[in-house]
Formats: sequence, C-alpha cells, structure tokens
Amino acid sequence: MDLPQALLVGLVLLLGVVGVLVPGVPGTWLVWAGLVWWALHERSAPSWTLLVSATALLLVVQVVQWLLPPRRIRGVAGATTRTAAYAGAGAVLGFVLIPVVGAVPGFVGGVYLCERLRLRGHGEAWASTRVVMREVGTSVLVELLACLLVVTAWVGVAVWT
Repeated sequence: MDLPQALLVGLVLLLGVVGVLVPGVPGTWLVWAGLVWWALHERSAPSWTLLVSATALLLVVQVVQWLLPPRRIRGVAGATTRTAAYAGAGAVLGFVLIPVVGAVPGFVGGVYLCERLRLRGHGEAWASTRVVMREVGTSVLVELLACLLVVTAWVGVAVWT
C-alpha cells in the first residue's frame, strides 16, 4: 500500500476514534471499515489476522454495550460537548503515556478536569464526574478503549510489514 492511501486509512481510523465521542457518529464502524480497506489492499497474513481479531473484539464490544445501560447524555448534569472532548483527550493522552491501561484514568481525569474548571471546586467536580461516569462514561470508555486498541495494533502491523 502506498503512503497516501495509508495516510487516508489512518485518517479514517482517527475519525472513527473521534466518532466514538460524538453521539450519532458510528465510530466503531468507521474504525472497522478503515481496517477492512487496509486489509483488502495489503493482502498479507498479518493484515488478515488483525482484521479477524479486530472484528471479534469490536463485535464483543457491541454486545457489551448492549448489556450496559443506555447512554443518556442529555439528562446528565455537566455532560457537554466539552466534557466529551476533555475525556477523549485525556484517554488518548493516558493511552500514549501508559500504553493501554492509561486510557481509563486518562478518560476519568479528562472528565474531572472539565468539571473542575466548570464548577470551580473539588467536591462538586468529583460528584459530577461520578454521575457522568455512571451514566455515559462506562459505555463510551469501553468503545473508545477497543477502538484505540485496534488502531494501535494497526499502526504496529503497518509499520512492521
């Protein structure tokens, strides 16, 4: 696969990761579609192995999300677009600083930071963070972590092959 096409696949994967944080955007499906595009052009054993593994992981995540309570972003106190942006940035930063497991504390830290700046106090910010995480955080975090794992695996395989 040539460099411009690989960059376009990377852009689709990045849009998928960002799409997880935006309600109504099929982030998981964008990540999967980008991976299918790459695997169909790469046609190697590692690319097919990654595609099969990622498909299994993303299907399991879809089942887990159906089992979790539904996202109710509108009724949650403090859950704004800014909260989602801070949470996503925190998760990505945590994922990079402490590979894989850092996404969880980064996500929660991003929500807390946004709420701390909005409410100007630790107690209120922590209470609001708990409410946001209880209502929407778990579902978003599961999907985001899966997409980040798939994208990281893609980068590893794309660089390796």
